[in-house]
Amino acid sequence: MSLPARLDRLLARAEELRHILSTAPGADIGALSKELSELDPLVAKVNELRAAERARDEAAALMADPEMRDLAEAEWLEQKERVPALEREIRILLLPRDSADERSAILEVRPAAGGDEAGLFAAELFRAYQRYAEARGWRFELLDYDESDLGGIKGATAEINGRGVFARLKYESGVHRVQRVPATETQGRIHTSTVTVAVLPEAEEVEVQVNEGDLRIDTYRASGAGGQHVNKTDSAVRITHLPTGIVVAMQEEKSQHKNRAKAMKVLRARLYDAQRSAADSARAADRKSQVGTGDRSERIRTYNFPQGRVTDHRIGLTLHKIDRVMLGELDDIIDALTAEDQAARLAADAA
Repeated sequence: MSLPARLDRLLARAEELRHILSTAPGADIGALSKELSELDPLVAKVNELRAAERARDEAAALMADPEMRDLAEAEWLEQKERVPALEREIRILLLPRDSADERSAILEVRPAAGGDEAGLFAAELFRAYQRYAEARGWRFELLDYDESDLGGIKGATAEINGRGVFARLKYESGVHRVQRVPATETQGRIHTSTVTVAVLPEAEEVEVQVNEGDLRIDTYRASGAGGQHVNKTDSAVRITHLPTGIVVAMQEEKSQHKNRAKAMKVLRARLYDAQRSAADSARAADRKSQVGTGDRSERIRTYNFPQGRVTDHRIGLTLHKIDRVMLGELDDIIDALTAEDQAARLAADAA
């Protein structure tokens, strides 16, 4: 179907929804209102495109008038450039959307290779994501923070609440590599360490049914660096989902009940992510032509401190402002990844 025909159908559907909502009190108001709200940005952009097309055509007609030619030609040139730009924006809006894009997310950051230095960088990267979330007005709730002796972490988990969190952070999943001279290095040698990041769309209880009989729940005493978080009661909780082998441990809260609730939230997110990955075979098949968002063994980014640069290997992007990135200024990277993914999907859609 041609683009104009698709847009005509879209406008007609939006008008139909408005009519139903205003005249049919027995209709499913919630579902119809949701559909209309999702169409509204497209409708606004289509109206903008149609207005630009009219202005372009009117300017072209006025160019035959010698007295209006200069003004008309300037208007025609402006609208001639604007129309294809608007068409591209609309094609992007028409691309199939990830159903999880608007959701909140669970963030997990863990050191991988590199010992203490990996733990230190994992803590810094976790704080960078916290700053990014706070700058965007999202709520960043710490679920678990397992601190190491030197001030790094053995692992940290947070729930980030807000609209569109997963859409912005989903490209962060993968292996992050750091190259720098550790504070404990006396010879000035650069060490390479790695950290793994997982960003999971948050799942509702109704979406992921967890059978209590499939769970093994162990309790134990919480522990931490320097005696922090140590309790005299068995408040820490470890939940093992027997069918999948997924293990989630929580010890941040002093209450066993709260730790269990947090662990179940993370478990549901991991199970939901596994279901999405298994069901979405099309996305897996197309991954070579898209920006990776799921393979957590993929080395996606390098943070080189001596050279002050951050390089995202998936799109060949290098920024020489590592200090700003570590302060949570991630938009340049995320915007570039989003644009690259959109371009790849537009090309696939046109093929």
